[in-house]
Amino acid sequence: MKILVTGHLGFLGSHIVDALVSEHDVIGIDNLSGGSEENSNPECKDYIENLNDKTTMEYICRKHSPEVLYHLAADATEGRSQFTPTSAVENNLNAYMNILIPFLKNGGKKIVLFSSMSVYGENTPPFLEYYDRKPVDVYGQAKRMMEETTEILSKIHGFEYCIIRPHNVYGERQRLDDPYRNVVGIFINRMLQDKSLYIYGDGKQKRAFSYIGDMVDPMIKAMDIKNEIINLGAGQEFTINELAAFISDKCEHVEDRPTEVKEAYSSTEKSQRLLGFKDTTSLEEGIKKTIEWAKKIGYREPKYLEELEIDLLDKAPITWKEKLI
Repeated sequence: MKILVTGHLGFLGSHIVDALVSEHDVIGIDNLSGGSEENSNPECKDYIENLNDKTTMEYICRKHSPEVLYHLAADATEGRSQFTPTSAVENNLNAYMNILIPFLKNGGKKIVLFSSMSVYGENTPPFLEYYDRKPVDVYGQAKRMMEETTEILSKIHGFEYCIIRPHNVYGERQRLDDPYRNVVGIFINRMLQDKSLYIYGDGKQKRAFSYIGDMVDPMIKAMDIKNEIINLGAGQEFTINELAAFISDKCEHVEDRPTEVKEAYSSTEKSQRLLGFKDTTSLEEGIKKTIEWAKKIGYREPKYLEELEIDLLDKAPITWKEKLI
């Protein structure tokens, strides 16, 4: 089949492309805001373009007429979205609409939409797929709109979808230079310099960390699932303090981040049943593999925004304001 992957040079997207190219004709779109050309697969047709360029998106879909869309491109900055709300909407909801519409108009039949566990918000974990969407941040709101729009348009226009809600994925190819997201990458990048890890609040926030090696096969199987929402990720939760202990014994605590949900992890029953997901890699083992990879590529200088869109009450985390990471 012809499969279009957005965000194909990013962490998850590049692993998906590698798994697809042996059997399918794969086209990729990435603007390199979160991806890297180091992740390019020579068997994939690369387009370095921005999804907000509607004319180019229409051209690509008209030229290739892909049958399946894997949509991973995102401004995946849950914690930062309260301070960059325009980016959160333009580069999530709007960008998705800009590729979804020409994809459908040129014969697209199936969408695998990568959403986020952030849509659960203040629900009580472990989150189940049928829970009401209650996001508490702008990023989660944008993802909620993407999910609901997909459901509405599917009923009217007859395409199939599978919505994946991955959570806390880490491993090889994870960005180390992003100071706003992906705690494992941030911690390991600090460790490479033998510097302290900064932990927000008391560090008792709970997450279930998911090693990329356990995620690829289920992500590929998602295109065979019809009209379902599926959590995808590990089932055992750890505190941020416990995560840090696997990486370094040098830690410092700083003030909590605004709107951060304290406990966020999901049920794995549906992903096991429909996608064959198996949480086979322990956190200790996965962290060791990720550190080995990180040592090979070396420390990466964090890439901060020149300024946040809004911080009227000076509530941004001190690690951002003073560029501590």
